[in-house]
Amino acid sequence: MQGQASWVGRWSRQARTDHWSFLFAQLAIYSFLVLIVTGAFLTVFFDPDMTQVTYNGSYGPLRGVPVSEAYASTLDISLDVRGGLLMRQIHHWAALILVAAITLQMLRLFFTGAFRRPRGLNWLVWVTVLVLGMVTAWTGTILPDDMLSGGSLGLLQGVTQAIPLVGTSLTFLIFGDEFPGEKIISRLYWLHILVLPAVLAALFVLRHRLVREHGHTRFPGAFSGRASRGSAVALLLATGGVLALLGTFAQINPVWQYGPYRPGDITAGAVPGWYMGFLDGAVRIMPGWELSVAGHPITLAVLVPALLMPGAFFTVLAAYPWIERRLTGDRGIHHVLDRPRDAATRTAVGAAGIAFYGLLWAAAANDQIAHNFHLSLYDVTWFFRVAVFTGPLLAYAVTRSICLGLAYRDQKESEHGRETGRILMSPDGGFSEIHEAPHRPRELTH
Repeated sequence: MQGQASWVGRWSRQARTDHWSFLFAQLAIYSFLVLIVTGAFLTVFFDPDMTQVTYNGSYGPLRGVPVSEAYASTLDISLDVRGGLLMRQIHHWAALILVAAITLQMLRLFFTGAFRRPRGLNWLVWVTVLVLGMVTAWTGTILPDDMLSGGSLGLLQGVTQAIPLVGTSLTFLIFGDEFPGEKIISRLYWLHILVLPAVLAALFVLRHRLVREHGHTRFPGAFSGRASRGSAVALLLATGGVLALLGTFAQINPVWQYGPYRPGDITAGAVPGWYMGFLDGAVRIMPGWELSVAGHPITLAVLVPALLMPGAFFTVLAAYPWIERRLTGDRGIHHVLDRPRDAATRTAVGAAGIAFYGLLWAAAANDQIAHNFHLSLYDVTWFFRVAVFTGPLLAYAVTRSICLGLAYRDQKESEHGRETGRILMSPDGGFSEIHEAPHRPRELTH
């Protein structure tokens, strides 16, 4: 117990207290710990076998239906194992919150300039953690072998086959001789429970070491002390408590309603996890282009939105600190964060990226938008095709204008003082407004 308390103390001393946004990294780490605990429980009961069996469990509508061992064991966990459904739902919610916390952490790093020297490697760690976190969560949704996971498998097959020259060979390597085959679930299973968690844990440890080496960034005038051990433990308990409440009261991924996966069937109204929505939206709005090069067909309708677009997006994201350094010539060491308004161009670029991602994410619901608002699916799809190009440009222009306006206002207040709205009449009958010096927080040290 003493060693455990010592570990918690060392870890909690890395927490920050000067701004609430510093909690995103801790929230991601604590969600990952919940995933490890609940995943260990589920591993005991889950069978990643694609062998067909006849379901004879407690769920009546599927009794007597041929299903895979993987799907049957998922039903048993959900309906027959004591606490199994609770653990499944906590595990699923923790995966969603993990990716959300990582995303929010990266947005904080980006908009405040926390990726600048000497923290370029820390930025790369978070980009890698984001990608691997998405892949880990996505592979987890495939394992139950239900109709929803079958859609993800179909996307994986289509993207793999769209790769020029080696696509067919890679498909056979991943799936075997037929789709979906009997090997893919077991392969993804070991990737999901061993390889990806081990790499993520190593990256979190590396991030911890980088924080200890370089120290924490801080906002101008913020207190540079450490959080108490109790606050870190409280956040860990709060994270686990909220996830337990979500797992208890908010149903998610009811695989018994989807039914077992059958190639050729589809599930109406089913969508992927929120973090994969941008990929689904890109595939939906991409025109069905296909060309032939030296007798080899290249399906751009899948290759561009599902491989080239996300590859380019995450490559630019990873390289952004070096891109900004090259364009601005700023090679200094930075420990104090920027206010977003003081870096208008960077903030505008970030807003453009959010608009691009958000429009692709919304495009994943083009059919639901058309149905619920009684619009033409053709018109909705074309709207998103145009909006993914014009929307980011508009977001860039508007955001940059707002930042420059706020910076100009701050400059005027610095020169002339802050307007108070109070009018003073002089002895000779003239009127003037009282201005106060702008508040400048003192630099505090621990």
